[in-house]
Amino acid sequence: MNTELNIFGLTRAELEETLVDMGEKAFHGRQLYKWIYKHRVFDFSEMTDIRLDLRAMLNREFSVDLPSIADSRKSSDGTEKFLFRLADGKMIESVLIEDDSSGRMTLCVSSQVGCALGCRFCATGYLGFDRNLTVGEILAQPLIIRNLYGEEAFDNLVFMGMGEPMLNYDRVMAAIEIMTDSLGLMIGAKRITISTSGVVPGIRWLAQSSSKVHLALSLNAANDKLRRKLMPVAKSYPLPKIMEAVREWTTVRKRRVTFEYILFKGINDGDENALALAELIRGIPCKINLLAYNLVDGVEYQRPDDEDIDRFARVLYPRTPAVTVRKSRGGDIDAACGQLAGRKK
Repeated sequence: MNTELNIFGLTRAELEETLVDMGEKAFHGRQLYKWIYKHRVFDFSEMTDIRLDLRAMLNREFSVDLPSIADSRKSSDGTEKFLFRLADGKMIESVLIEDDSSGRMTLCVSSQVGCALGCRFCATGYLGFDRNLTVGEILAQPLIIRNLYGEEAFDNLVFMGMGEPMLNYDRVMAAIEIMTDSLGLMIGAKRITISTSGVVPGIRWLAQSSSKVHLALSLNAANDKLRRKLMPVAKSYPLPKIMEAVREWTTVRKRRVTFEYILFKGINDGDENALALAELIRGIPCKINLLAYNLVDGVEYQRPDDEDIDRFARVLYPRTPAVTVRKSRGGDIDAACGQLAGRKK
């Protein structure tokens, strides 16, 4: 086990401060930052624009340690799921998904080991909460995928994996800072989406931040009674409070929000549900992504028929600005939305 301090996950300012504390100039921290995140070089001896004695000192004091890939599986539709083993042996998953229509690749990343929210339809929710991911553990997911497939490995990045990002807000935002930095991973902020189950303080923090990332809300019901059955978080954050925070975000950031709505057969897929949803979001700049429920072992909910999904979409549009029916991807390897459980099979 390394006794050195693992500096993977430190921001540019933190690395500069670290080097200054060692008696060095701050620009050496920027050099180190650029080597690690932009060039993905983790061996200090290969950082050729840093003087030799400082490289030796860095090698004695620090390490750059990332999680390892414990397993990966590829779906028949091209979706690829990665199981990462963290330093303490915990497991998380990331999913690389290709869009059928555009061919663009989206990387779905995790923010926690497990999840505390306990959504009734989600495999991660049944795991319970273990711990928050560190900045480095969040950041490692896109960085390792780029190590495998190059700079163009993915076009978009979404925090829709294991965990609730708004309950690990500070670390998620620190990771995004490094992802979007011109000396870091150089991922455009407008290509990043944070998805939340409705944690109101996090939505408000994001609204007041300077970040240009997108916001998605996992809605799934247009009234609190039904939403509480599906998502216990609704007991803490009722819909009026959530929608107020979402309106604030769209007003301050001057951008539209994405509402994610999972359809469950006979539960929330009727015409009356579609009309109630249209009324709930009236006046909010938004788009709606409809997704059929993905089966999870031991969970009683069922996927609606394709005809019912199409009917629901037709009722919504043109009452709402934009409606997309998303095709589930990676179901045969338990990589679809709601199926991530951090297990090796």
